[in-house]
Amino acid sequence: MNLYLCGMIGTGKSSIGRALSKRLGWPFFDIDRWMEREAGKKSIRDIVADAGWVSYREREYKICRRLAKRKRSVVALAGGTVRYAWNMDVLRGTGVFILLKANLTVMVNRAKGNDRPRVNAGTTLKKDLVLLWKKHGHLYHEAADLVYRTDRQKTVRREAGEILETLREREMLPAGTFHRTPARRRAPSE
Repeated sequence: MNLYLCGMIGTGKSSIGRALSKRLGWPFFDIDRWMEREAGKKSIRDIVADAGWVSYREREYKICRRLAKRKRSVVALAGGTVRYAWNMDVLRGTGVFILLKANLTVMVNRAKGNDRPRVNAGTTLKKDLVLLWKKHGHLYHEAADLVYRTDRQKTVRREAGEILETLREREMLPAGTFHRTPARRRAPSE
């Protein structure tokens, strides 16, 4: 069983994914980074510019097929992975889907330095996100086994801990799974 983090760009999939991986002792995979490495490109923008969105989605599907065969991994899905039935067909039943959500302003602020191509060509990042959520938001919710907000000004470490605690309480982690509780910082002694 894997943990799949899904959501729009800027919701914290990669940073929370790394924190969950560390806490669980499971390997972490980021579909975007995997795709860039395999394509020999330095960014998703380069992949899309060179080969188009169709090629990007074909690569994404091949990676999803490989990830579905893994056990006990934490995966940051690409922003649009759950919007495509063929990806969900191979991933469904192989793990728990955690939808990370944040308000629009937070997502835009987090992603503004990320040079991602727009799905809706000619739009601003903000407009692109609004259009994508309006059209596809229901698909993210349909995929989700758990929804977690990442715009509450908590540390990534705390967010990962809360997600793991919720998964444990709902018995959504495999038997025998434990998570490491990070050492608490002690106040300096006087």
